[in-house]
Amino acid sequence: MDYKLLINGALVDGAATMPVLNPATEEVLAQCPTASEAQLNEAVKAAQAGFQIWKNTPIEERRAKLGEIADIIDANSDDLARILTQEQGKPLGDAMGEIMGASLFCRYFQTLDLPVEILEDSDTQRVEIHHNPLGVVGAIIPWNFPVMLLAFKLPAALLGGNSIIIKPAPTTPLATLHLGRLIADVLPAGVVNIIADNNDLGDKITTHKDIDKISFTGSTATGARVMASAASTLKRVTLELGGNDAGIVMGDVDVEKVAPQIFQGAFGNNGQICIAMKRVYAHETVYDQLVDELAKLADEAVVGNGLEQGTQLGPLQNKMQFDKVKDYIEDGRANGTIVAGGVAPEGEGYFVRPTIVRDIDDNSRLVREEQFGPVLPVIKYNDIDNVIERANDSEYGLGGSVWASDVDEAYEVAKKVDSGTIWVNKHADLQPHIPFGGIKTSGIGTELGAEGLSEFTRRKVINVAKG
Repeated sequence: MDYKLLINGALVDGAATMPVLNPATEEVLAQCPTASEAQLNEAVKAAQAGFQIWKNTPIEERRAKLGEIADIIDANSDDLARILTQEQGKPLGDAMGEIMGASLFCRYFQTLDLPVEILEDSDTQRVEIHHNPLGVVGAIIPWNFPVMLLAFKLPAALLGGNSIIIKPAPTTPLATLHLGRLIADVLPAGVVNIIADNNDLGDKITTHKDIDKISFTGSTATGARVMASAASTLKRVTLELGGNDAGIVMGDVDVEKVAPQIFQGAFGNNGQICIAMKRVYAHETVYDQLVDELAKLADEAVVGNGLEQGTQLGPLQNKMQFDKVKDYIEDGRANGTIVAGGVAPEGEGYFVRPTIVRDIDDNSRLVREEQFGPVLPVIKYNDIDNVIERANDSEYGLGGSVWASDVDEAYEVAKKVDSGTIWVNKHADLQPHIPFGGIKTSGIGTELGAEGLSEFTRRKVINVAKG
């Protein structure tokens, strides 16, 4: 397939190309066009012009265009899912779920509105709040869910009346570029622009004087740099960053029932999820049984090429992450006991067996840091107040979960966990109508829901004196 950038409504070649690898084979999947700084500036100029048209487009028409985009995603889901599996590594069924999820999110935002809010309408004054577009949005997308996380940003930006410049991750640009080809004619020229780079345009986007907002999903370290560079022009930012989600398993759980759910919460997408469960605290009365059940699930998991039928876990997405995960496995081996996995199979591809580590100290790197891969430490506790304190003893605060048969007791524990989202008897459940965002170093701002939409607008107060 011949991939192109999308700039000002036209599909164009990049100034250069770069290889995109299939992480399951380490073979070159495609040559991807990369934009120059001059092409970025062209995209910004086009986005500014597109914004002048789009901001005055009635919201009913904006909604209709989101529906058209969703229809196009649905009609091309097979191709998009296959490209996604080949460049990202996830099993084809998971890739299809991501593609259909992106369509669903577009359709959800289709249902929202930006009504004028009346604060006061008295004998003396009428005060209104209007939600106006911001301008040009720069959306920087990570490699773990390149299409789904685009859908966190694109429909909200468009419904808000903004134009957008999308920059996918250099290791997973292809599905996004293909989507750009499919929707190139849906919107006025310049409203949606898609450029790819080789990790050399991010700072140009975040510092660009004519980009009004940055919506970024990625690591905390990179997010801090994005925020610092955006400060030079006082851009608005929404940052969804790293996490170290704790799962607290209470002593009354049905271990056989919750173990598969905990396993999925930790190992979905090979643990490459910002809200994956990255450490489990299990009460001493269920600790051994839970470790055994998780180890059994890890041993039974089918690891392989995402295009092969029956694959449950694909490869890590890139060599850098592959090497990081192997390093975390060695930390687990040095500071705990590996009871399942702990190996990277011989041969091509960035494959790692799902790994369970028990009897590990809270201060190990595997527990303190974000591993972002298929390595799960399981830690024993005996006092609920103590484990809440340990769970909260983290620089991160994205998500977390509490597992118990007594839901009321779990709810009381959940209220004490410091995170943007805390689930009870489930994990990593994101829905388009539920606002999502982190605290501490896990992010700034909100995505999804009406609250997420509002972050793509600016409030304007009109205060009218009467009489």
